[in-house]
Amino acid sequence: MKKTVLAKKLPVFRAAALSAALLLAMTAFTGCSGGDTEGPEWKKQPAAEKTGVTLNVYNWGEYIDDEDYQVNEAFTHLTGIEVNYKTFDNNESMYALLSSGAADYDVIFPSDYMVGKMIAEDRLAKLNFDNIPNFQYIDDQFKNPVYDPDNAYSVPYTWGTVGIFYNTDMVDEADLQQDWDILWNEKYKGQILMFDNPRDAFGIALKKLGLSMNSENPDDWQAAYQELVRQKPQVQAYVMDQIFDKMANNEAALAPYYSGDGIVMMDENEKIDYFVPEEGTNRFVDAMCVLKNSPHQAEAEQYINFLCSTAVAKANAEYIGYSTPQTEARKDLDPEVGENPNFYPPESVLAKTEVFMTLPDSINELQDELWRQLKK
Repeated sequence: MKKTVLAKKLPVFRAAALSAALLLAMTAFTGCSGGDTEGPEWKKQPAAEKTGVTLNVYNWGEYIDDEDYQVNEAFTHLTGIEVNYKTFDNNESMYALLSSGAADYDVIFPSDYMVGKMIAEDRLAKLNFDNIPNFQYIDDQFKNPVYDPDNAYSVPYTWGTVGIFYNTDMVDEADLQQDWDILWNEKYKGQILMFDNPRDAFGIALKKLGLSMNSENPDDWQAAYQELVRQKPQVQAYVMDQIFDKMANNEAALAPYYSGDGIVMMDENEKIDYFVPEEGTNRFVDAMCVLKNSPHQAEAEQYINFLCSTAVAKANAEYIGYSTPQTEARKDLDPEVGENPNFYPPESVLAKTEVFMTLPDSINELQDELWRQLKK
């Protein structure tokens, strides 16, 4: 779930209804080679005639390659479709803005559980996959996910796991039992960082107790709360983006965080390493969806298809550091990344992961209340 910020009801358009220009552009982005020019090579292709359409896109901050490949600029150059690109910093703020009616977007990038929530509320358009032929390159393990079981409303964009980052100079090797318990170890009092959001923090506590991160049993959440209360004296700070400076500057020894951010932390401090605890963890997926009231569904699907092309998926994976579900793009990555178990864990690890599901309102309310009590 991308949280780092360094710094809809119209009928589904059929491919036959697209203009000739759109069809030509669509063809350019099909498969592994068509349209998959490296870096600035797309600039050598003639610019497409302007269509008069502007797509409103809402994505996480720092979550697209806008420097090297310049993805949005490339899309406009090759299709003639303008992109109005805005960013958000968490699922809840994105959802609140859309719910308020204060802004209209075509393409959004919610995380797994938020996709499920928006499907249940009939906010997302059913996708016409005739317009997204590059979906064939999405790894089968990411198709028909639990939050979108018929794969009707979403296409995976990136994914990753939650694990523990630690400073090899500050943590004794004998203490590395590869489990969540180390975040409760009194030996590291004042050197442990913890998530500053309830879903991730409670998810860790639930897994530590051998419980599901998606439990609907209030007693399980009370037990997880007690674990977090017990941990609190050891915690230096509850953080999100602050983790980067603290870990880079050797100000903390241990911190749970998202695998995709490992590249940043390990580049900044060579003493940082990472592992996924044996009890299991969260595997998150950030997806691409079209809002049901989008007036440009065909063009929105074309944008999603473009992001699923091999060169673009590869460029984004290299730029943001998160794992790509696009099989051909992964093959093209440097083996130090594409074959790195930190970013592409083996099945033995993935088998113990859970994707966050949409929780009942009663559990969400309990979680929020317990979190408020913890943070007092």
